[in-house]
Amino acid sequence: MQHNLWESCTLNGFKEYLIKGGKAVNTIKSYMLHLENYFKWYKNSFGEEIQKLYRQNVLEYKSYLQNIDKGVKSAKTINAKLSALIKFNEYLQEQGIQDDVVVSKKDNIKIQTEVASPAVVTKNDVEAFRQQILKYEGNRNYAIVTIMAYAGLRISECLDLKLDDIDLTAKEIVVKCGKGNKQRIVYINSKIIDAVKEYLQERKCKQIDLDYLFISNKNNKIDRTVINRLFNKYSNKITPHTLRHFYCSNALEAGYSVHEVANQAGHSNIHTTLLYTNPTKEKMKSKAELL
Repeated sequence: MQHNLWESCTLNGFKEYLIKGGKAVNTIKSYMLHLENYFKWYKNSFGEEIQKLYRQNVLEYKSYLQNIDKGVKSAKTINAKLSALIKFNEYLQEQGIQDDVVVSKKDNIKIQTEVASPAVVTKNDVEAFRQQILKYEGNRNYAIVTIMAYAGLRISECLDLKLDDIDLTAKEIVVKCGKGNKQRIVYINSKIIDAVKEYLQERKCKQIDLDYLFISNKNNKIDRTVINRLFNKYSNKITPHTLRHFYCSNALEAGYSVHEVANQAGHSNIHTTLLYTNPTKEKMKSKAELL
């Protein structure tokens, strides 16, 4: 996409603003993409390059997303696009480029939060998936999916782990690059310990001079797309996100409190944990019979 001078300056400045604000890499990518889509819509709609945010334009864009754009399926997606504009409006104000607030959280589409959002995968599903990875993909990938399933790490957190971030004796993982650059300690079980031990034996034989725990076949840090392809290859319903959902649900059913799960999963807001920590549909149906 071609940008005029105003767009180029503000886009580059906005990206730096997000970086300095401690936003996660994926959040920055998402915001920038949403903003470029808005600029494109503006140019197509009005035949000119954008120079300022106008409230009427933002409301028209929201209506376009709700009623015309076939690629937008949910209110959550629309709100994510509006969030990018809210942050951009904030940036323009701080830079003295724009005075008025033209979009805020009040413009978000209200969503009925489904606290009892059932887990989509069961423990049997997860164990069958792990076994497939062990049989066909080896110890490294088996250790990665085991950490994600039984420690609840995000895929980026898992691949960012360094050798000294995991203590198999103390049964702890230190997540240094959590969301919002927050550090936390996650307690691990024997499934993780055994999986990592077997992988480390292999890694030691290769004499790799790199401090990342998980190394690619070319002796570099693993790219997340490699792991995403792995999930797509062996399951049509298990993703890194559903494994995290499974971890939270499984931990709660094992006796963790909601606050303990929030701490282990790295949730800054307890309400986020409530969205994850729910039983499977089958267990909810069984409980319904007890009423």
